[in-house]
Amino acid sequence: MRDFPMYVTPARILHALFVLIAGLLIQSYLDPARAYNAPPVDTRYNVSEKELNGPPGTIVRIWAPPVGWDVPGMHSFRILYRSRGLKGEPIAVSGAIFFPHGPAPEGGRRIIAWAHPTTGVATRCAPTLVQNLRLTVEGMAEMAREGYVVVATDYPGLGAPGTHPYLISESEGRALLDSVRAARKVPNSGAGDKFALWGHSQGGHAVLAAGHIAASYAPELDLVGIAAAAPATDLIALFDADRNTSSGAYLSSLALWSWSRIFNQPLSKTVQESTMRAFEETATDCIQDLSEFLMERRADKVLRDGFMKVNPTKAEPWRSIMSRNSPGPTPRRIPIFIAQGTADTTVSPRITYAYVRKLCRHGSSVLFKEMEGVQHIYAARHSSRAAVAWMGARFRGERAPNDCARIR
Repeated sequence: MRDFPMYVTPARILHALFVLIAGLLIQSYLDPARAYNAPPVDTRYNVSEKELNGPPGTIVRIWAPPVGWDVPGMHSFRILYRSRGLKGEPIAVSGAIFFPHGPAPEGGRRIIAWAHPTTGVATRCAPTLVQNLRLTVEGMAEMAREGYVVVATDYPGLGAPGTHPYLISESEGRALLDSVRAARKVPNSGAGDKFALWGHSQGGHAVLAAGHIAASYAPELDLVGIAAAAPATDLIALFDADRNTSSGAYLSSLALWSWSRIFNQPLSKTVQESTMRAFEETATDCIQDLSEFLMERRADKVLRDGFMKVNPTKAEPWRSIMSRNSPGPTPRRIPIFIAQGTADTTVSPRITYAYVRKLCRHGSSVLFKEMEGVQHIYAARHSSRAAVAWMGARFRGERAPNDCARIR
């Protein structure tokens, strides 16, 4: 056996390996999110100030996605498009688009804008950074079969630089409507002006917000219907109901982390100093698939035992932020599909049902799909086929079914 040089001994190699492994373990301990779901950095999400010049909904750039995005019979691309921030400033938002091969029918293809559930608030938590995005867009197979253009926004601050305004209605609504505009600008998409909105959880909140401003913000588009699975509606009631659960601690940490930065509010009066490290760790974590949602991390346990000095649903400025961003009734002319699982412990069925009653009192046409025994994370999966069929009927101009007569 060849001798090692004097300065490279087996003992030195073992020592180096030990230091390397120890360093990785320490890094994982300090930031476990980075250890299992940090996507690679992609400079194509960055945008210069000059590139922001242009109307909302116009394209900054288009590029090819990973192989794992392939949908049979569909083209797929990542997109970066222009939108407007909370102060009206120009921003870039990332997203994805899928559209059928071949020429578009006369009048253009129908568009469905998908709004994703919570993935986190850190920039790296963008859905378009994962390898299997097509699997996270619920109903993709049915939408592809019907020949729709499917556009999926990341929301501001996810993917493209910036702080993500989590559950802030105006931000989500603009990003969704500008994604529809962007879909029409993608070469060969064949997208027309008729569109529907489809979202889950945070995405349910987003589609309701977009429906509320669609006529004023994007009057050139024709919104035919809104479909939402387990939507976040009354934020005060939702955060209060979830306060003592692991999922509630996680979602509260995301909201407080985001809102403190968006609205320049200190956290020292809200978060316990002893739990600040766990709070920061959890707030910058990502959920990219169902298994990660179900995983209870060390920091989650710390937060579940109590990490706040005050109840944000009762303390300002948090209560006012929740109140301002709880979606109200959408315009009566826009029909709505809402699905809710009875076993949902994240979005309480009673809160969703109260929102449905509010819509009915407002005069909206609502199809309410109650799913026995379905948990929150599966709400869109179990209702996607019905939602896509319902949206298809709206595109065809059929009269919307209305369950309000049976809803009390």
